[in-house]
Amino acid sequence: MSPWPYPARVAHRGAGKLAPENTLAALRCGAQFGYRMFEFDVKLSADYALVLMHDATLSRTTNGSGRAAAATLAEFARLDAGSWHSATYAGESVPTLARVAAWLRANDHLANIEIKPCPGRDTETGAAVALEVRELWRDAKVLPLVSSFSAAALEAVRQHAPELPRALLFSALPEDWLERCLALGCVAVDAHHASLTREVIARAHDAGLRVAAYTVNDPERAEELFQWGLDVLITDAVDRIAP
Repeated sequence: MSPWPYPARVAHRGAGKLAPENTLAALRCGAQFGYRMFEFDVKLSADYALVLMHDATLSRTTNGSGRAAAATLAEFARLDAGSWHSATYAGESVPTLARVAAWLRANDHLANIEIKPCPGRDTETGAAVALEVRELWRDAKVLPLVSSFSAAALEAVRQHAPELPRALLFSALPEDWLERCLALGCVAVDAHHASLTREVIARAHDAGLRVAAYTVNDPERAEELFQWGLDVLITDAVDRIAP
């Protein structure tokens, strides 16, 4: 396997349970617990800006409503992305990828960027992420790990910025998971932890792939996965699983 520059434990959506997910507040919270790599979700606004947002709609994690794909960057900037979590975070904003990159690089932190395309925007979101990550992390010693459930988005990343390391996400592993990862030139497979076994991890390693697991919040399960050879554990439990 090629050299692996990433830590073994990654904070999911920042520290997306202790603070509002996919915000700078969540990333700062994770950093306070000693985490130095953060997974977060990125999608395109209506006017082609890259913002941190998981859902296809705005209502769960902001005070807005409607489709995320229909909101402009200016409209995202007016949203409150913190009050839904707690009053402590009232007024927290939806950050742009550029703003998050500036914070990460200034603090020597690393990123796992999950491309979360709005419906029908897989290829254009992948291309936009590829080009902007290439620019935002220009001259960085360690590039972000770019992951997605969308093969089309990862293929766009490969075409526009082939140097970016890629991981294909699975909620459940299909029979041809390994072939799909290799076809996209991935460096890792990223799967729901329940689908991982010692044999799956060994098979990935034999093929030169690293293995990431999401979202592992039980310390005993985390220990079992690491005993099997897991490379990356993505967790919400930043207060219970030491980095």
